[in-house]
Amino acid sequence: MITTKQFYYKPVDSEMERASNSYLMSLVAVIGGLPLPILNLLATFFFYLANRKSTDFVKWHCTQALLSQLGLFFFNSAGFWWTVGVLFMDDKVTNYYIAYMITLVTFNLIEFITTLILASQTRKGIHSELFFFADLTHLIFKRNETIK
Repeated sequence: MITTKQFYYKPVDSEMERASNSYLMSLVAVIGGLPLPILNLLATFFFYLANRKSTDFVKWHCTQALLSQLGLFFFNSAGFWWTVGVLFMDDKVTNYYIAYMITLVTFNLIEFITTLILASQTRKGIHSELFFFADLTHLIFKRNETIK
C-alpha cells in the first residue's frame, strides 16, 4: 500500500516538517470537526494552497495528501448523508447501511494509520508513495528529476 523510494535530493528539516504536516492536517480536522467529512478535505486543501510555491518535495506530498483526502471524501459524504437520512428522515437501517458503515469505518481506520505512517516517513525525509494516489500525483504534478 505504501512504497518508499530513494531519490538523490535530501530535503532540509523545514521541508520534511511541512511535507509531514500535509498528512497531519486531515487528522487535526478529524479531531476538531467530527463528523463533517468536508473539514478534512478543507484543512488539507488550505495547507496545499499555502505550500504551492514550496519545494518539489513539499508540493508533491501536499498533492498526494490532498488527492487521498479527496478520494475518501466522497465515501464519507455518502455515509454522512445516509446517516442523516436514517436519523432525521424516514430512511431505515438496512443491511446495506450497516455494511456500508462497517466498510467506511474500515477505510477510515486504514487511512488514519496510513496517514500516521506517511507523516512519520516524510518527516524523516523518506519519499513514500500511496498505492493509486501516487500515480495520480505523478500525473498531476509536474515532476523534476528530484522526485522519482
